[in-house]
Amino acid sequence: MSTQPTVRHRHPSLRRRLLLGILLPVALFIGFNTLSLYEQTLASLHTAYDRTLLASAKSISEQLDVKGYDDAAQLRATVPYSALEAFEVDNQSQMFYRVSNLRGELVSGFDELPVWRGTIPDRPPYAALVDFYDARFRDRDVRVAVLLQPVSSSEGRTMAVIQVAETLEVRETLALQILRNTLLRQALLIAVIAFTVVLVVQRALSPVRQLSQQLQGRTEGDLSPIAAPSTPRELQPLIDATNEVMQRLRHLLRHQKRFVRDASHQLRTPLAVLKTQVQSALRGDVEPRQALHEISDTVDRATQLANQMLALAKVEQLRQQSTPPTSRLDDVLRTVALEISPLIAQRDLDFGIHTEAAAVQAHEWMLRELSRNLLHNAVRHAPLGSELTVDLRADRHHVALTISDHGPGIDDELATRLFQPFSAGDVRAGSGLGLAICHEIVQALGGSIVLTNRLVGSRVAGLDAVVRLPLATPSSDSAPAGHAAQSAA
Repeated sequence: MSTQPTVRHRHPSLRRRLLLGILLPVALFIGFNTLSLYEQTLASLHTAYDRTLLASAKSISEQLDVKGYDDAAQLRATVPYSALEAFEVDNQSQMFYRVSNLRGELVSGFDELPVWRGTIPDRPPYAALVDFYDARFRDRDVRVAVLLQPVSSSEGRTMAVIQVAETLEVRETLALQILRNTLLRQALLIAVIAFTVVLVVQRALSPVRQLSQQLQGRTEGDLSPIAAPSTPRELQPLIDATNEVMQRLRHLLRHQKRFVRDASHQLRTPLAVLKTQVQSALRGDVEPRQALHEISDTVDRATQLANQMLALAKVEQLRQQSTPPTSRLDDVLRTVALEISPLIAQRDLDFGIHTEAAAVQAHEWMLRELSRNLLHNAVRHAPLGSELTVDLRADRHHVALTISDHGPGIDDELATRLFQPFSAGDVRAGSGLGLAICHEIVQALGGSIVLTNRLVGSRVAGLDAVVRLPLATPSSDSAPAGHAAQSAA
């Protein structure tokens, strides 16, 4: 017989979740920060190199001369191109210039350099009539500085327009170098963060791995509490919950073992008796009718024993369930009393019942089983023709059920032992499980049950079985506060 391997769904590990949760926002922030830094670097480079362009334009303005005034003025420029070489950086960029008058007529420089058509800013960045803008010249991106420079001499006066353009290789090269250096440092930062997260997670999960090894190293059936004094406090709720589950499992396992042990022990006797009776009937040792009666009695006792043992198991099963519903104990008690009325009549008992409305938080089956076992036990042990009373009263917090007979009572030692399984006062009258079932039900409902002798003076007048259970809610039912019924069989 082959066993199927356990299918384990792969979920993201804690390490991966932390890496994604930390590195993804950090990477997005670094990307945004790098882009912003690149733009700021370009702006700073433009500011620095624009100053160089302005210095170039001023240097050119020193080489200008004029003859004539205003519209009749004629500008003259003696600017060799070599004068701009001092402003070219590392031979990576080229500079071009154009000198013209206000009408755009070329005086000196490159005629194909577009004529400036802009305006001087209201607040120029420098103490000069200067404007900067980006343009295309000879299929290359250039940065252009425009200087409006007054030119005067002993022979005239006019305004010159000086344009100096520079290609952007140096600026872009420096910006990319700064960008690469920044990205390298940011990548190193991400690597440090990732290594730190992995290291911290590895150390933080060390108690979890130790706990897992401790559980895996346990022997089969070891449900003792987990001892982990050095576990971080964040894991303590998990350990406490696990210990609580283990405690419940340990209790269920003990109950199961006890049930199997008791069942195998208690059912062995009636089955052996039944087998002996059948063999005796087959041999003809007894009359067939008598043999059938004996077999029927043995089957009845075995059936009662099996039903009571199953009832004990069901009580434990209901105990482990969630919050039970609310049931009316008074209704259940009257229904059970009506069901066993033929047994009451058979024993000619003077039976009386008094109930008050009482809601108990319990499964109806548990209340029915509790009432049936107590009443059956009282009817079976009450003297023929005696009085048997059932009284159910409720106060603000509890309900008290008292079943009183007029029998001989019991001694104190037997009163406590009767609540133990298979401890019967008379082994011929029962299996000794009825009161044990009642005790388990009452314990599961958070109540109490006692057997006390009722005394009249120094004489025992009977036995009282008293059960106290907590009320589900304060008694406010619409049913009458109390009603009684009395019948004599």
